[in-house]
This record gives sequence, C-alpha cells and structure tokens, in this order.
Amino acid sequence: MRDFRGNVPGSPGAGGGHPEEEVLPARALERIIGKPPAYWTSQDLIELARARRIRLVSLMHIGGDGWLKTLDFVPRDVLHLQDILEGGERADGSSLFAGKGVRAGASDMLLRPRIDSAFLDPFSHCPTLVLMCEHIGRDGRPLPESPDAIVRRGYERLKSLAGVDLWALGEVEYFLGKHAAESDIYGADERGYHASSPFVFGQGLRRQALVMLAEIGVPIKYGHSEVGYIAATEADDMIWEQHEVELALAPLPQAAEGVALTQWVLRNLVHQQGMRCSFDPILRKGHAGSGLHFHLSPIVEGKHAGRSEPGNNLSAPGQWLVAGLVQFGTALMAFGNRSAGSFVRLSQAKEAPMGITWGAYDRHALVRLPLMATTAEGRAVSPPTIEFRLPDGSAHPYLLLAGVAQAMAAGRSTPDLAGWLERTSSAQNQTQTFDADGGCGRLPTSFADIASLLARHRAVFEDGNVFPPGLIDLFLAMLRAQAG
Repeated sequence: MRDFRGNVPGSPGAGGGHPEEEVLPARALERIIGKPPAYWTSQDLIELARARRIRLVSLMHIGGDGWLKTLDFVPRDVLHLQDILEGGERADGSSLFAGKGVRAGASDMLLRPRIDSAFLDPFSHCPTLVLMCEHIGRDGRPLPESPDAIVRRGYERLKSLAGVDLWALGEVEYFLGKHAAESDIYGADERGYHASSPFVFGQGLRRQALVMLAEIGVPIKYGHSEVGYIAATEADDMIWEQHEVELALAPLPQAAEGVALTQWVLRNLVHQQGMRCSFDPILRKGHAGSGLHFHLSPIVEGKHAGRSEPGNNLSAPGQWLVAGLVQFGTALMAFGNRSAGSFVRLSQAKEAPMGITWGAYDRHALVRLPLMATTAEGRAVSPPTIEFRLPDGSAHPYLLLAGVAQAMAAGRSTPDLAGWLERTSSAQNQTQTFDADGGCGRLPTSFADIASLLARHRAVFEDGNVFPPGLIDLFLAMLRAQAG
C-alpha cells in the first residue's frame, strides 16, 4: 500500500533512520528507535525503556462506551517487561463492555498490546510507555463485542469482498471555554473561522495539541480555529470558541483510534490549563455546532481510487461508497449522532446536512465531494476524498467507521447504480419528505426515527458477522428509551 506520493508507509525509504535530534519524521519514537513502527519489536521497546529510564507501562484500549481505558504496570525486571509487551494482561470484559453480551460468568479476556502503537505518555509525571491494545477472547480470537474488533472486521471484510482498502480521516471539532477576563476584548459570533491570536485565546493550546499528537503517532493534516464563538453573558461568564484538528488519512482502524487519541490529548491539555472542552454537537441554540465529519478514500491496488484527479467523476468504488452512505447513512446516526443536541445541530443547518443527498462542494448534502488542493501546474497535493458530513462530536468513531465499511459493501448491490446516483444528487433532488428507506428526503428528527432505520437496515451491519446482533439490540433499546 503506497501513499498518494508513491511511498510505502512503514518502509525503510519512508523516513526511518533519522537521528533523534531531527524533527522529521514527526513521531517521536520513530526518531528515537531509528526505524518505522512496522519494524519495531519488543526488544526495541525494552532497549528504549532502559535508555529512557521508563518506570511505568500503560496499556490503553477503547471501551464499549468509546472512551479510552488504562491499565498501568511497574515492570519488576526485564522479563516482566517483556511479558507485558508480548502477552498483555487479562481484564474483565463484562465491565468493559457492560450490557453488550459479555456475561460476568465468562468474562475473562486479554488486552494484547500492539508494538507498533507505542508512544511516550506526554502527560505522565514519570517516564511512561503507552501501548494501545486489542481485545482477545478466551478462544484466542478478537472479542466479538470489542469496538476495536468490530471496526477491524468491517475493514477486512470490505477488502475481501471488494478489493478496497478504505482509509479515513476525522475532522475533530471542539469548543474551548474559559471564564471571561478584562483582557478578552476580541471575538464575535460566528466570526472565528481561521482567526489568529489575539483574536482567539485557544491558538496556543491547539498548536500544542497538534505537535503532541504528531509526536505520539497520530498523523495530522492541519488545525485551525472554527466559525463558532459564544460570548460571555451576565448569566454566564464563560467564553466559548471553536477549533478543529483535522487528521490525516489512515486505514479505518487507525482512523478511529486517531479520533479517540485526539480527544484524549485535548481533554488533558484543557484540564491542565484550567479551561473546559466540549465535543457536544451543540452548545447553545442559534450558534454553530461541532461536527465530526469523515473524509474517506477507497484505495485499490495502492492508489486512491474514489474520484478522478482532479475532477469530480466517481470511480466504481467511489460510487459504491456514496450509494452506501446515502442509503444507510441515516441508520448510522445510531453510532454517529448520539445526543439530543445532534438534532438541534442538524435543524439549524449551519454547515450541516439538510437532506439525504450527495453533491460536489455542497456543504448541505449528506455526502460531499470536496475541492482538491493542487499546485499551479495542476498536480494534486492531497488525495481526492469523499466526505460524510452527518456525524458529530457525540459519535462512537469505531462503530461509526465499521458501519461505513458495511454501508459501502452494501452499496455495491444498488440496482441501476448510475441512475440511482443521478436521482439522489443534490443538484437534482430538493425534496423535503422523509423517506424511512434512506432515499432522498429530510433527515431524521428523533431517536425514534433512527431506531426505525437501524431496525430496518440492521442486516447491512450484521452481514459477515461484523456487528454482533446483541449489540444492535442494545442500541435499539437505548434509542427507544431515549425516544421515550
């Protein structure tokens, strides 16, 4: 698999072997160890622990609730450290995945570290090595209920069925809040887009987060201040301003992990600096909300193959993806729009979808074909992507991206695909009538609507044993309970 410039990520020619004092590659351990992560071994990390006087090893993993979890060790000796790195440790699956089908009577599972995920904890007061983990069941296989396992199953199934390696990047939008001070003389409602210091107070924190994320191994595209700004009032002296961290394209499992780590870094930095951070879809009615848009790129035979370069013509894989998202994207709201504020964000139509359509450049469409960045000579400087604009900051990124893979696989079977795409384009369809089958129309306006869609299309997500039926049952029960 090559990146869009033709380099194979993780190969010796892709940036390994640089001395630590250089700033590239951006990932700190890649500079220190001197080779790309795909080539790291447990012995490399043992040598790192000796050289850096590592005192703690932290196994991090994603829970059923979509939040990062932590299990800490103080290695007693080299053999103990090797055991941790290569074998991990047992954990209680019924607590990590409560209500998701893991019984307390048979809940033992393993946290299995991924050597290539290692990084130095930037928030620990003592030298700490962190490794991200997979969840392994008692049968030695990935635990079916694990969000990490679910996104990996969806990703691998799509590769097997369609020969497509689907990559994604998340646009992580968030609000920073702080108590107003006499020095806060700038800022205006809905005027924050690409604002610079001193017109935003969060620029320094955002830049710190960008560098920190790159250092721990989360690939970054860019960051900037976003449009949202909420001034302090007599009743509430908090000032809120909006920012965005846009990640770089990565395979679906790494893309989901990147979003989780980005939110973790931001929350820690904000906590350190005495501010507040919100990923909520909406903070206050009438103001811009926070989306979690995902840009997607189907890769075939090592090349980004969703769209023509530099045009907007969809390839066959691009057509499958668009068709799947338009047909099943509203059912994906079960995983991507999990807050009551999600409906407020969509109803306001501020930089949010207004209908179940797709279109080039159209920010009010469910699926958008963004403008491609090119040089003056027309050379593309980033891959063409297909943007899914429906999800927001309440999303569970692992389950959402697993669902995207399943939707794309189902999109391949769309009857009269070319005609269907023409009928559902935003340029052709302006209807506002809700269609529970996922065709053109307005978006769901309640959890009851989403539950109906998920129940109708559950076979799409369960296909190939990607989503366990019990997990779909659980989400249906939660949606119906929220609907009252």
